[in-house]
Amino acid sequence: MLTQEDDVEIHALAARGWTKAAIARHTGRDGKTISKYLARPASAGRERAPSCIEPFRGYLEARFDDDPHVDATVLHRELVGAGFDRSYPTLVRELRRLELRPVCLVCQHRRGSAPTIEIEHPAGGEIQWDWLELPETPWGEPACVLVGALSHSGRFRAVFCEQMTFGHLAEAAHTILVGLGGTARVWRTDRMATIVVPGTDRLTVDAANIAKHYGVEIAVCPPRRAQRKGVVEKAIQYLTGSWWRTARVTTPAGAQVSMDSWSVEVADRRARPDGMTVGEIGAGEPLRGLPALAYPAQITVGRKASRSALVAFDGNGYSVPPAHAGRTVTVLTRVGEPNVRIVSAAGEIIASHRRAPTGAGQTIRTTEHAAMLEKAVLAAFTTEHACRRKVNRPPGPRALAELARLTGHEQPPRRVVSLADYQQLADATAAAAGAAR
Repeated sequence: MLTQEDDVEIHALAARGWTKAAIARHTGRDGKTISKYLARPASAGRERAPSCIEPFRGYLEARFDDDPHVDATVLHRELVGAGFDRSYPTLVRELRRLELRPVCLVCQHRRGSAPTIEIEHPAGGEIQWDWLELPETPWGEPACVLVGALSHSGRFRAVFCEQMTFGHLAEAAHTILVGLGGTARVWRTDRMATIVVPGTDRLTVDAANIAKHYGVEIAVCPPRRAQRKGVVEKAIQYLTGSWWRTARVTTPAGAQVSMDSWSVEVADRRARPDGMTVGEIGAGEPLRGLPALAYPAQITVGRKASRSALVAFDGNGYSVPPAHAGRTVTVLTRVGEPNVRIVSAAGEIIASHRRAPTGAGQTIRTTEHAAMLEKAVLAAFTTEHACRRKVNRPPGPRALAELARLTGHEQPPRRVVSLADYQQLADATAAAAGAAR
């Protein structure tokens, strides 16, 4: 068998007019070998030897019929017991070359590698929504980002949220729509619990009300069909890779400012094949106008008051009476409402404040709460040492008596003999001894 280099050489000599005998003498090969290689088509390569797994093809096909996802390590272990003497990498290479493993169409679709078609999105027709979850942030707490992307242009905006409740979604959605300049006719989402009743295809009451408030339709993607909202999925992928991985932020408010700036200066300037940018195409979409006020969804957040009687909410601190310091409370407000109410665990409204701008870092404390806190701090002030923790203090007589009463082992009171009684006894004994003499 000739090497590729020898095959190239004999074809080159034949092209120059050499006879087969001359080529055989020059290369030291047999004339029949030269004739065989010159007679083969130029595209014909070296014949490949039969695969080493050919004797086991029937067993492999049967195993793949049983389980298309069976691991190759399992197959190698089983084949070794049946007489296969090659390595695991060789088995994997031959399985791929012969394409014995069947293609799972379901998994191919879930990985996003299945064949697909482009969906035409008319201008102003649809906006897609989805959540981006950030389990790790520079400020040490998880964060959620609501992303809204116009399906026609791909222009998007995003808002940081503390939780994925409906109240946070409604507030962030209105902010995004303001940033985009209006709303599309259809809102497309996945089957998030705040939009679809779990286990059904019906919208929640809040989702239906917010759709009527903005005059839009809500289209819910079928189960396990993430590609149906591929525009917002790609927007999240781009946002995460282009901005979040390298963003120099330390607070949620700073992250929001940085992301807003990046969306305008970077994301909107992406060029499209027609020469226009994403921002220019998005600005030309015929979006519907927004209502005068946002949908008044209620925002409910559980909090624990600090030792200084402050409750953190939206990057600001709101005061409560010092009696509730260290206790769990609930913060209530509505989207667009100027006030914040703080409710105790018993359901009592213990504080009401004006709502400061998100991320402003303000401390809102009423004059009454400040006076109460000052009084509580002064009342608790002391210069005494803290109580020692390793002092021996067994139960006292009163505690033992109460314990005996509770357990039913209460003893009758004992008579206590005084020293005067002993003196009388001693005098009586001495008098009796003198009379006896």
